[in-house]
Amino acid sequence: MTKNPAFRGSITALVTPFKDGKFDEATFRALIDWQIESGTHGVSPAGTTGESPTLSHAEHRDVIAACVKEAAGRVPVIAGAGSNNTREAIELSRYAESVGADGLLIVAPYYNKPSQEGLYLHYKAINDAVGIPIIVYNIPPRSVVDVSVDTLKRLYELPNIVGVKDATGNLARTAQQRQALGPDFIQLSGEDLTAVAVMALGGHGCISVTSNIAPKLCAEMQEACLSGDFARALKINDRLSPLHQALFLEPNPAGPKYALAALGKITEELRQPMLKASAHIHAPIRAALAHAGVLVDA
Repeated sequence: MTKNPAFRGSITALVTPFKDGKFDEATFRALIDWQIESGTHGVSPAGTTGESPTLSHAEHRDVIAACVKEAAGRVPVIAGAGSNNTREAIELSRYAESVGADGLLIVAPYYNKPSQEGLYLHYKAINDAVGIPIIVYNIPPRSVVDVSVDTLKRLYELPNIVGVKDATGNLARTAQQRQALGPDFIQLSGEDLTAVAVMALGGHGCISVTSNIAPKLCAEMQEACLSGDFARALKINDRLSPLHQALFLEPNPAGPKYALAALGKITEELRQPMLKASAHIHAPIRAALAHAGVLVDA
């Protein structure tokens, strides 16, 4: 396993399409193909945006396997395999590795609020069980716990831990983590609104929600950042910024699924307790799509 995998640029946190209550594999695979053809640099199935909390274990495995098959080595697949149950996370991680995932996205254990030592041992147990790269997903607003810089530094000493998806919303963390762990530690923004700023501070890419809807623009923005052309990146981000915001007017992925349905890519179906986008946010989302130039209303 290399400590420097090709996890860079615009990596899409894929939605999971449903049809009549079931995982819609054909639509999912078509969505992945569109993503790759549009320039997306990687895909991440079965995460928060993919409604993983409402997937059965069998469905979770099916989503990962379908993604790996459709990507077919064209871009890396970073499979969501986290849990607040260490044993469950290990089982999902081993499965993802067995079907050919290139890496794992492991969310900090949520709800049960482990200590920093508990977090370290959780990730170490997964590290010890697999042989592919692991991205720590640090999202305190959802998990309640924060994986500290010191804990990340300890984790980076393990052979399979290669980076972090940072959704803390604290831009200082990018600089602090770069200082503590070095420039090769992969830092991926977990919030589209901070993606350019994270890149300017030494980040490597973004695991993006917006790229579900605007994959070409998100990929071009990340490529501009990676080449150091931040003036161009900012121009693209100016087109995308209203969309970054509008997609989160209600809990994710209501907004992204409405937007994708407006583009004719999927049905809008979600699983309870998540609900479809309310009528009052349809207009702001469509206006943001138009501003980005990805939808022209009749």
